[in-house]
Amino acid sequence: MTRAVGILGIGSYVPEKILTNNDLEKMVDTSDAWITERTGIRQRHIAAKDEATSDLAFKAAVAALDDARVKAEELDLVICATASPDHAFPSVACLVQERLGAVKAAAFDLGAGCSGFVYSLAVASQMIQNGLYDKILIIGAETLSRIMNWQDRNTCVLFGDGAGAAVVGAVDEGLGVLGIDLGSDGSGAYHLYQPAGGSRRPASAATVAANQHTIHMNGREVFKFAIKILGRTSLRALEKAGMKPEELDLLFSHQANLRIITVAAKRLRIPMEKVWVDVDKYANTSAASIPIALREAQDAGVLKKGDKLLLCGFGAGLTWAAIVLRWAK
Repeated sequence: MTRAVGILGIGSYVPEKILTNNDLEKMVDTSDAWITERTGIRQRHIAAKDEATSDLAFKAAVAALDDARVKAEELDLVICATASPDHAFPSVACLVQERLGAVKAAAFDLGAGCSGFVYSLAVASQMIQNGLYDKILIIGAETLSRIMNWQDRNTCVLFGDGAGAAVVGAVDEGLGVLGIDLGSDGSGAYHLYQPAGGSRRPASAATVAANQHTIHMNGREVFKFAIKILGRTSLRALEKAGMKPEELDLLFSHQANLRIITVAAKRLRIPMEKVWVDVDKYANTSAASIPIALREAQDAGVLKKGDKLLLCGFGAGLTWAAIVLRWAK
């Protein structure tokens, strides 16, 4: 008999520094009204000079372990979803594993862009369900400000730094993960990417001068992809869970853009009062956005044991992911 698997604890961390839309007006040709109208974003958190992705990830991980009442030594695996690691190698997960003292845990990073946390939850749930591991820490962490072109008004207004984490383990029957849908379309890979710094285009003075180590995005194409795929992947996950959209208690979409979130909810015929939105406070924190939202909802007293949730996202790759679960805390 396979085990039911769900989230035992959730944690998050965002840097202290806040960069508002009004601050950005002084840095680049934009305005608070323009950003708010098109994205719903009003501010974002930015990592301090001495903060790297592993630092944010560690603090979110500690909060998740505390919430789950699980010790680091009990962990079997650490997965970190990130597009902005401290180094090309070693992995952020290994750095966090050592710092936590998770002495028996394996560790690896997962690259699925903004879909990364949902991908990580899917991987962790299957590993626990089949008996390979008992407790897994999954983290979504980003310091996208370090790979941002602050002169490009089309991208620099969209992203923020932060981390979210969850402890995943066996839960009571009927709770936890009920349906999973993952997918990718590599034909859209270069709509959202970092051109230089890898084996295709190694770092050089020329690549640095050309801002090729920063985020490059075809916003129009990513937007079209997102509004098309979020509804599809959500319906597939719901079908696998044997559930209809109207049965959901809460929708947690990747917090990229308020217009995208609104369109997704409309296509699923889910009223906005059932949709968690915090993109105004944190902007797009990529793989960290969904766990940050979950922790915020828990702290607000919104989440109740047995609540039926839909987590869905899209990201670089291009990738998409959706999970239906019943909250187990």
